[in-house]
Amino acid sequence: MPDRATVRTRQAPPVERPEQLRNVVLIGCSGAGKTTLAESLALAAGAVTRAGRVPDGNTVSDHEEIEHKQQRSVQLAVLPLEWRGTKINLLDPPGHPDFAAELRAALHAADGAVFVVSATDPVTAPTRALWRECAAAGIPRAVAVAKFDIARSGFDEILTACHDAFGLGPDTLRPRYLPLHHDGRPTGSLDLLTGRGYGDDGPAPEPTPESAAARESLVEAISGQDDTLMERYLAGEELDADALADGLRREVLDCALHPALATTENGLGAAELLDLIATAFPDPTHRRPPAPDCDPDAPLAAQVIRITGDAYVGRISLVRMLAGTLRPDTHVEITGPDGREPAEERVTTLTSPFGKQQHPVPHALPGDLVCVAKLGSARAGDTLNDPGHGAPLDPWPLAEPLLPVAVEAHSKADDDKLSQALTRLTAEDPALRLEQNADTHQLVLWCTGEAHAEVVLDRLRGRHGVHVDTVPHRVALRETFGTAAAGHGRLVKQSGGHGQYAICDLEVEPLPAGSGFEFQDRVVGGSVPKHFIPSVEKGVRAQLAKGVSTGHPLTDVRVTLVDGKAHSVDSSDSAFQSAAALALRDAAGNAVIRLLEPVAAVSVLLPDDFLGAVLGDLSARRGRVLGTEIGGPGLTLLRAEVPELELARYPVDLRSLTHGTAEFSRAHLRHEPMPAALAAKVAAGEP
Repeated sequence: MPDRATVRTRQAPPVERPEQLRNVVLIGCSGAGKTTLAESLALAAGAVTRAGRVPDGNTVSDHEEIEHKQQRSVQLAVLPLEWRGTKINLLDPPGHPDFAAELRAALHAADGAVFVVSATDPVTAPTRALWRECAAAGIPRAVAVAKFDIARSGFDEILTACHDAFGLGPDTLRPRYLPLHHDGRPTGSLDLLTGRGYGDDGPAPEPTPESAAARESLVEAISGQDDTLMERYLAGEELDADALADGLRREVLDCALHPALATTENGLGAAELLDLIATAFPDPTHRRPPAPDCDPDAPLAAQVIRITGDAYVGRISLVRMLAGTLRPDTHVEITGPDGREPAEERVTTLTSPFGKQQHPVPHALPGDLVCVAKLGSARAGDTLNDPGHGAPLDPWPLAEPLLPVAVEAHSKADDDKLSQALTRLTAEDPALRLEQNADTHQLVLWCTGEAHAEVVLDRLRGRHGVHVDTVPHRVALRETFGTAAAGHGRLVKQSGGHGQYAICDLEVEPLPAGSGFEFQDRVVGGSVPKHFIPSVEKGVRAQLAKGVSTGHPLTDVRVTLVDGKAHSVDSSDSAFQSAAALALRDAAGNAVIRLLEPVAAVSVLLPDDFLGAVLGDLSARRGRVLGTEIGGPGLTLLRAEVPELELARYPVDLRSLTHGTAEFSRAHLRHEPMPAALAAKVAAGEP
């Protein structure tokens, strides 16, 4: 077990007003330094005695064993901090694209964001994709340049690169604090509004031409959208720090200005960032509509952000308060956006999360984040209301799980526990979809990527003690008749007493794709009694489900009963079912049987830079490109039809091809004949 270097020393006290709260999410791609920055902020706020390190596996945010093993976050962590009378709920979601569901949940719970870019590689393709996600959410944000102590470029160069890569307008990204250096290494920073120095116990730093120009640029950006400040600025009046701070906050709230600062792995910049959050970031009363009014005396309105499992407590729901006040030992009504029946449950205790720790709290005000245990019917996105006042809130968009992972229980003991374990996992993880495929008889876990699948399987083993084996995922194929044919089915058995007697003559002809199955009766003269004709259809349908060549269901055919014979004593329902199946198999032996594969409609949203590579890859997958259109600034929306056999690993391959910047969706379209060479391989059992 790793040494727990980070020890909780001071709990953020409950707030008396929503205006004292700040809900802030750290956003950045995997490896940018978010978790390290979260440790620095916790240390600066006095919440821990020593900052943990990701390589040591002792950070507050990453407390699962798989996070220590992979050295990256796989779930959302919440760290409440107290800073100069303000409670800051710091949300640290994973940066890996497989865990986009955690990021979107955090964006929904937060009112502001700190966008973390690495000074060593600030404008990667995944970073640009994350910025677009934040911009689409309309969340106010600042930029923190992490790892500045090992930067290869100057602060201005990094911000210029970010400005150009994110497609920002003029005066949109400006330094709020300017890094200070000594002997070529960062030693602190300069507050451009007050002239105060951070990280330096001596006198305030002397202004330099560089700092004067940076301050002038920041003041111009703040004043540009405020007529009063602009008039005072143009008149040559010296604007005081309080007026500029108020102007900065208005600009941040309007997403018109993104203040920036530099941080280092040893904690420089953490106090400045906490000051910036407390003074310039929105409180819950500025939450974007259509959120309820942030009134502690209003009827209760809260939303479940995520659900986790605890070995001792059970299910724990992280709840974002929106209106009203939540207290222990009260009843709430749980409603979901899926329209299911509301459920009433009792709230036992309320706790404030700090990583994996839980600290009891007496109540929760609007805007706060609080954990509620044992809400058995709650799911992520559900709404908590006062009983009788249920009104479900809209959920946030989730990434669709598109990577299939077929699993089988490793042993009989695992099989007995598998169903219950998967039920709990799907309740905790909205990005996980469970499918029991009726055609292939496989249990399929639909995940967002390989990293997500690895976490799901690890939790099955670690949390629930269930071991499973992964097996190749099978696609549901179909068969059909390529030519018309006739078949004869004869079942005549005499064994003393009642025997079995039934004769059927069928004609089978192919139908257009998507027609399904049709049955007709053209018997003349009553050779097959009318009460046995449904038995013939039943036998044909049973054989359709089993297939006639490769074991895949048969479809798109018309089967006509044209003749047959019956016996007054020995004919029966089961006899005619068997004879009909024999006749269908006989017809198959006289016809060309085609193997059908499912085809999906695929839409890919990707940066223009990767269009050629993606088009070539789809062509190699036997895809048919239907067209392209503009999907946004620098983006292309590509539409294609692709056989589902070629899409098994497409989420992984597309992410690799586009550096994690593309998104795609798929929907079943139809079944089409498989190429003869490929069909021959499938019929021979080749992979």
